[in-house]
Amino acid sequence: MQSRNRVLDDLSKLMTNAMGVAQGARAEAETAVKSVMDRWLADREFVSREEFEAVRLMAQKAREDCAALEARIAALEAKG
Repeated sequence: MQSRNRVLDDLSKLMTNAMGVAQGARAEAETAVKSVMDRWLADREFVSREEFEAVRLMAQKAREDCAALEARIAALEAKG
């Protein structure tokens, strides 16, 4: 009976160690994938959200200014 408990104890320790190794491998794989993704994104020269919003607002203002100038030109042409 005691030898059977020892076999079960050894099997339990083996499974526990295997789970620890699997978790370590998972963490290592996640770190490697994250590193590759970070490098890939950095190489693409993406802009930040703040930079994008600033340029979007500048473009919106330019469109509004253009529309106002077109209206002024149309008014001047109508007079002349």
